[in-house]
Amino acid sequence: MQTKNTLKLIAVCAIFTGATATFSAGNHAGSHANPDSAIGKAGNAAKVNRTVAVDMNDAMRFTPSSIAVKQGETIRLVVKNSGKLKHELVLGTEKELKEHYEQMKKFPEMEHDDPNMVSLAPGKTGEIIWQFTKAGTVDFACLQPGHYEAGMKGSVTVAGTNAATSGETKKDTPVAVSTDMSQGEIRKVDVDNKKITIKHGEIKSLDMPGMTMVFGVKDEALLGKLKVGDKIRFTAERSGGTFVVTSLQPAQ
Repeated sequence: MQTKNTLKLIAVCAIFTGATATFSAGNHAGSHANPDSAIGKAGNAAKVNRTVAVDMNDAMRFTPSSIAVKQGETIRLVVKNSGKLKHELVLGTEKELKEHYEQMKKFPEMEHDDPNMVSLAPGKTGEIIWQFTKAGTVDFACLQPGHYEAGMKGSVTVAGTNAATSGETKKDTPVAVSTDMSQGEIRKVDVDNKKITIKHGEIKSLDMPGMTMVFGVKDEALLGKLKVGDKIRFTAERSGGTFVVTSLQPAQ
């Protein structure tokens, strides 16, 4: 995975966020990340119950590697990279994490920006705000090349409650509508850096599952026509180690 000279790819994968897609949605797990699935959903910062600090280091370990929470709790994970290598913490099921890791090996230049993960350069600190809506185990791992295989993994044990968690909704994961164009939703428009964040379905031409990713754009004029929430159909290509949207139109 290359750093910022590579256009950000908001991935997790519609796979990650939706246990089946996740990465997300694509998932950065499960394809890339459907953050309202078996692992829970993105939390509201105003409703954080408590904060848990997690350290990542070059010994390929998380400290702590085991975290206990209660079903329904919203946790702020404050994650620090104390190593000299790039590390990340990605929440997901074991299946999602393995699937996402395979995608990362296939597309090492991808950078993700899903709510169930944080990717950090050496010495940096970031956070994930997550609501653990279902009892059971939520895994987490670093999916940087070689790190997952080296054992950089951990888990969150979610203790069940008698009361059902409210406010959960089923995620509507966009899917590709044809072999030529993929369906997506605009999540961010970065005019200054000529980037666009799309929560998208499968991109068959790239053999890429659904996820939330950041792309460059071939034609800068496209950026001025877009706003967050727009439903689109688009094509993308891999060019010089980056992913670029080559054409785009409103979804029918």
